[in-house]
Amino acid sequence: MLKGITIIDLTHRLPGPLAGKVLSDLGAHVIKIEDEIHKDPFLEGSFAEFDESFTDWYQELNKTKDIKRFNFKSPTIKEEIKNELLKADGILLSLSDKLKERLGLDEESLKNLGRNLAIIELKASKEDKQAMHDLNALAASGFLSLHIADRNEHIVTPPFLPFAGISFGQQVASDLLASLIKAGRTNSCVFHTSYLYDSVVSNFKPFWSENLRRKSLNKFLHNGAYPCYSLYQLKDGHYVALAAVEEKFWNDFCQEFSLDIPATERFSTQPELFKKISDLFAKYHANEIEAKMKEKDFCLSIVRKV
Repeated sequence: MLKGITIIDLTHRLPGPLAGKVLSDLGAHVIKIEDEIHKDPFLEGSFAEFDESFTDWYQELNKTKDIKRFNFKSPTIKEEIKNELLKADGILLSLSDKLKERLGLDEESLKNLGRNLAIIELKASKEDKQAMHDLNALAASGFLSLHIADRNEHIVTPPFLPFAGISFGQQVASDLLASLIKAGRTNSCVFHTSYLYDSVVSNFKPFWSENLRRKSLNKFLHNGAYPCYSLYQLKDGHYVALAAVEEKFWNDFCQEFSLDIPATERFSTQPELFKKISDLFAKYHANEIEAKMKEKDFCLSIVRKV
């Protein structure tokens, strides 16, 4: 869909590169520009050194891009970057003001290129000037409260996946697409700033509105409030994810496993029902469940422990 569109990705770590990946998946030619000395922190440096997951994330987020590395301190760097910008339709930016000026990526320099450009700059928050990572955005927006509901541990492990950063990356891609349309219609450079915190609030708020917060709800269908939608351990230590919400799926599930639990009870919160299903699954190995699922379709999936 975006064949013929070129995007310059001057971001690092997660949100910007994810946005670039989304655009690349849509057919855009994405050129990721990095400093040859100070590479993306997910590839080299403290992040890559303390957790190998980051290196893998870097490869996955950027494998369809054209990676180009320049010496950002070279006396000819402005001209080198300009040569790349003259091919571009859109730019993703997450650099300091000082570095943008050194590379010719400040607003005045970009306007002087004489091209219709969509420029998206990534920042933490429109209001809060403090530095912010994924966990901070989830905490400040209130959504991390759902993760600690009903817990009383002194130390709680955060969610593994960086949900705020992932949401932000998708938002940045959408913002760039909208800016591309505007740049084409107005025959101009369009500058837009996308914010991590604000994107989290915008994207997640419909699922935990002020109305729900006022009710102090901390148990939802999607986090194990009901026996039809939860995780259960198997005999071999693996788990199953049961999501038989619809009456048809629940009835098929009960029939397959000879359970006598009426569909009206699938939303019951009685501990006895959870235990009944838990005791059932505790008798099976993962391969036995898979064998039962081959010809069935009632929203049951294996969750294998790594």
